[in-house]
Amino acid sequence: MTILKQLQNGLVVSCQPVDDGPMDRPDIILAMAQAAIAGGAVGVRIEGADNVAAVRAGITQPIIGIVKRDLNDSPVRITPWVQDVVDLAQAGADVIAYDATERVRPTACAELVQEISARGCLGMADCATIADARAAVADGAQILGSTLSGYTVETAGDNGAPDLKFVSELRALERFVMAEGRYDTPQWARMALDAGADCVTVGTVLTRLEVNTNKFHEALQKRDQDNGDMQIG
Repeated sequence: MTILKQLQNGLVVSCQPVDDGPMDRPDIILAMAQAAIAGGAVGVRIEGADNVAAVRAGITQPIIGIVKRDLNDSPVRITPWVQDVVDLAQAGADVIAYDATERVRPTACAELVQEISARGCLGMADCATIADARAAVADGAQILGSTLSGYTVETAGDNGAPDLKFVSELRALERFVMAEGRYDTPQWARMALDAGADCVTVGTVLTRLEVNTNKFHEALQKRDQDNGDMQIG
């Protein structure tokens, strides 16, 4: 069975704990990945070659690998260098995702896709706009992700909802479509498939314990504050 068939109509879980947090360890990330697979995920998205290698040793399902970097001369963070592609492929990634936005970058997207293909992996373009996606198709990317819609200057919004319209636009380009970005309920995930996605990636709501715990904490703190203000008034 091909990787795309394995992913079709399924859930990918992005097992990326908070950077430098207590869960940011290869053994814990492997456990997250195994738990996600046990719950029905068809694949996982993993950051960092060391983490990919740890997860590869423990699961047989598809791994989407990325490397995140904070660069001084570019806003691009996801797999910006050819060496990142090499490291991820050697670690066992099946799919390698890269930032496919039209922004200043250290390496041309076409060069990244070429290296991904040469390493026997599938290229996934993390896009913000339909122009990004069209360019990714021309470069040879096999998966188009809605990953960066809402996370670039030109697409930033404040409604917090997934960009289902963008998913529908990606569907028209006749490539495998990965819905990703703010799919934090099962209902949103299902709506993504209805909008034309082939697969859905879910991350923060499932794997970032600190982020979600803090939401509950802040809600309780706000209640105490509101009650205090009412008593003072």
